Amino acid sequence: MGSLPSPQLVEDFLGVLKLYSDGSIYRSTDLVHPKIPLHDDASAVVWTDCLFHPDHNLHLRLYRPTSPPPAGQKLPILFYIHAGGFCFGSRTYPKSHNCCLRLSSALQAVVVSPDHRLAPEHRLPAALDDVYDSLKWLQVQAAQAAAGDDDDDDETTLSRGSGGGSEWLREMGDLDRVFVMGDSSGGNLAHHLAVRLGPGSAELAPVRVRGYVLLSPFFGGTVKTTSEEQRPCESFWNLDMYDRLWRLSLPAGATKDHPLANPFQSTTEIKRAALDPMLVVAGGGEILRDRAEEYASRLREYGKTVVYVEFQAQQHGFFTADCFSPEANTLIQTIQHFISLYSAPPIY
Repeated sequence: MGSLPSPQLVEDFLGVLKLYSDGSIYRSTDLVHPKIPLHDDASAVVWTDCLFHPDHNLHLRLYRPTSPPPAGQKLPILFYIHAGGFCFGSRTYPKSHNCCLRLSSALQAVVVSPDHRLAPEHRLPAALDDVYDSLKWLQVQAAQAAAGDDDDDDETTLSRGSGGGSEWLREMGDLDRVFVMGDSSGGNLAHHLAVRLGPGSAELAPVRVRGYVLLSPFFGGTVKTTSEEQRPCESFWNLDMYDRLWRLSLPAGATKDHPLANPFQSTTEIKRAALDPMLVVAGGGEILRDRAEEYASRLREYGKTVVYVEFQAQQHGFFTADCFSPEANTLIQTIQHFISLYSAPPIY
């Protein structure tokens, strides 16, 4: 009786993620999880981990400033969806953790950073479903707060610092003033959340999303943009790497014109959709620059409230690469202004 043939390599992303013909997967984080220092200053920000999806064993990480807000006031809540091309990333990655610490301290906000299932084990829309469920977890906390229920038996909390996640949200977080921020693939997910939830996020009541921040959103399409043709490589990223991530993360057999990759594949749906305000940020030197600019321009043409900000010569992931750079400081000021501008209830 002959031996079974060895599985064939179907897709290889830089040797750190390999997909084989029998569906098996090899994954390493050696390249995408570099040993960078953590800027973890417990005197400024404390954090805690909470289980939000027991079925998938998914956690989220909450951050809060150590300084309490002024009497009678609460802090805005910023949902931060990490990058990673849908195939990598976690709330525990040093870059993501540093960014959330920085955002919480600089914006004086409660930051919520959820994990999601990764492709190709769990192809899209699994990640979108998971980040939606993390927002529904927030709704549960709001309902418990309204009922005066202090029982945390429904959550697993692994704390670093004082207090649990629910307590922080109830005492310090303004559940009526939530902003969703997504970085790269997280920016893609933020877009789809905005479309799914609609203006005012009524299905999350009493939680209310006021706006969305899309940082270098990871969009795609079969027709190349000018920036993709003229700038196919950055210092780290290149167009082939993006293509491989799409093949690994999209539903099997789908092209980059799938609606989960190309937001304008269904133009009629986008035109009709009512959306909360958006801040779209791109680096002037990144491959995906044109897709971000076109996204913002077309949404404005359709009557949506969109602010587009471009950082000259910056490449993809400039904020996560160094969240203390001069450009990162300017970006934080831009986000602060956006939060202040759209914290008041809009009139629809």
